[in-house]
Amino acid sequence: MLELLAPAGSMDALRAAVQNGADAVYLGVGEFNARQSAKNFTIDTLTEALRYCHVRGVQVHLTLNTLVTDRELKSVRELIRTAAQAGVDAFIVQDLGVAQLCRQIAPHVSVHGSTQLTVHSLAGVQMCAAMGMSRVVLSRELNRKEIAYICANAPIEIEIFGHGALCMCYSGQCYLSAMIGSRSGNRGRCAQPCRQSYGYSRWENKYPLSLKDNCLVQYVKEIEGMGVASLKLEGRMKRPEYVAAVTRVYRQVIDGQPVTQEMMDTLYAAFNRQGFTAGYYLGKVDTNMFGVHEDTPEDKNFLQAARQSYESGEAPLVDLKFRAVVTVDGSSLTAADSEGHMCMAQGPMPERAMNVALTGEALAARVSKTGGTPFRCVEVRTQVDPGLMLPAAAVNAMRRDVLNQMTALRARREEHPVRRAKEVPYFKGPAGQPGLTVQITEKEQLTPRLLNSEISMLYVPLHILAEDPKLCQILANRGRAAAVLPRVVHDDELPRLHNRLSQVRSLGIRDALVGNLGLLLPAKEAGFRLRGDFGLNIFNSVSAQVARELKLASATLSFEMTLPQIRDISKAVNMELIVYGRLPLMITEQCLIRNKTGECACQSGVPVKLTDKTGADFPVIKEADTCRSVLLNGKKLYWLDRQNDLAKLGLWAVRLNFTTENAREVDRVLEEYLVPTSFDPGACTRGLYLRGVE
Repeated sequence: MLELLAPAGSMDALRAAVQNGADAVYLGVGEFNARQSAKNFTIDTLTEALRYCHVRGVQVHLTLNTLVTDRELKSVRELIRTAAQAGVDAFIVQDLGVAQLCRQIAPHVSVHGSTQLTVHSLAGVQMCAAMGMSRVVLSRELNRKEIAYICANAPIEIEIFGHGALCMCYSGQCYLSAMIGSRSGNRGRCAQPCRQSYGYSRWENKYPLSLKDNCLVQYVKEIEGMGVASLKLEGRMKRPEYVAAVTRVYRQVIDGQPVTQEMMDTLYAAFNRQGFTAGYYLGKVDTNMFGVHEDTPEDKNFLQAARQSYESGEAPLVDLKFRAVVTVDGSSLTAADSEGHMCMAQGPMPERAMNVALTGEALAARVSKTGGTPFRCVEVRTQVDPGLMLPAAAVNAMRRDVLNQMTALRARREEHPVRRAKEVPYFKGPAGQPGLTVQITEKEQLTPRLLNSEISMLYVPLHILAEDPKLCQILANRGRAAAVLPRVVHDDELPRLHNRLSQVRSLGIRDALVGNLGLLLPAKEAGFRLRGDFGLNIFNSVSAQVARELKLASATLSFEMTLPQIRDISKAVNMELIVYGRLPLMITEQCLIRNKTGECACQSGVPVKLTDKTGADFPVIKEADTCRSVLLNGKKLYWLDRQNDLAKLGLWAVRLNFTTENAREVDRVLEEYLVPTSFDPGACTRGLYLRGVE
């Protein structure tokens, strides 16, 4: 059966989820989760939550779905150890290093790949399986056909989001909040800048990045039929009443009830942004998916009904079978649940009946009174000798006894030893000035000056190499050229990718720059040497070690790190850092240019900028040769004048990343790096290397 996974941002929200039919809940403890502004749990309240849920047959998944620094690794290890000993059922992870620590410390606990891993293809799922994960949460951008294909072929369980907020950017690839306010979405501190108003090229368009909430309630049975293991409800920042109402509606539909207008009214009352959307699931990516939350008077009747669902008593969630015995030899009551737990209580010796003798029917009626508990009586078998009497108080006492025993048994978890995490070898990295790599976006940026420069690696988009075999061969003959793979490639796009990889490899290109887990296998199978891009979010020494185990020739560090963090991280592979260019802040399935002009970006090439309320501009370019949009930072990252600082970081190379620059600008920037002068970069930023992120 399809698992219903509900959010629990607080103990009240957890009770709301459980009492309204959740099969599992997900929650955070402390700071290492993607909703740090939620109330979240402490270790003590986690223990309470685990007992509450396990007694009622509900699993608890702990979110460890943020990137962590080296200085935080000790705390993360301790949290994994403590949570595993307390009995959590699964860890939800983003950081590849944290995933490895979970497997090492608590191999008996399932590891689920977060949607923050940006897994959107079967190859991505397969890679997660190879890394020891038992479940993956797919990107929200997939349609029903793509989800069905992955489910039919996946070696591990698949989880999808069924209801709640939609991010504009592919999860795990959004750096907008970090760059403009130092609040990182990858660190659980997103300030939701996508919900703010923007204009297109200074013409007001209000909210071009704010999507309506996702709602797949109409498609629950279809989703279950695909083989999806878990349907996830978003909302750890939402109040308990929201959790209660939304969970109950989806519980009813999973259990077979048809979707009614009353159910839809409940979902609208709980929260909406000018309605809902199922656009991505249906493959209808258009402007109808956009909306904002409007302040409306609270529906007091809705709130009261939602609160009553979890405050007014217990929902009977656990089925029990009883056997009651009253004979001349004594009395007893035995209870058993569906998971194999069994317990028994002995009662007093029955007496001879002076008036009305006890019957099996009367005994069964007394035993079955489990109201006010998590238990539901589904069967009572009785054995009663004739002519006997047993007081009702004695029967009640046996029932209380077995229910208390059953509660304790269900709360208890098998003890598994936790292990020590493996020590990660420290690699200092090369001393002195790092080499130089250059990445281009357009063919026109391949200037003679650039082609004739001594650089460590030239990164060229795969589609440019494939479309110009002569150029590809020239670059291959010169050596030190790598194909840049798109960050997002869905399964139906893989045949074209395979053809291009094969073509480019046959022309002599040996290296591929890969920014998504799902593209490591295709590139490796095509015979390329793998280099990791920033999209892999390498953030600490353990994830650097994972990059080494993946046989990456180099890895690009996250540009959300600070200089001390970069200096201290183990250089388990050759490390690279972006030091110039407009950083990519978002990649979205939406074509922002088409949404404004009505014409596809890859057809028009119309330059577009989003302008925020401060007047800051954010250029929009297309992702490779697709209709996906990449939102760039308005200010260029600039570290060309700080090469002495860069030389202290133990880096293999630093990268110049050209996006909107013309040929003349490419040459000027390249010259400034190679022969520093008094070049004026204009409006620029030091990025996050100095100020860091929360």
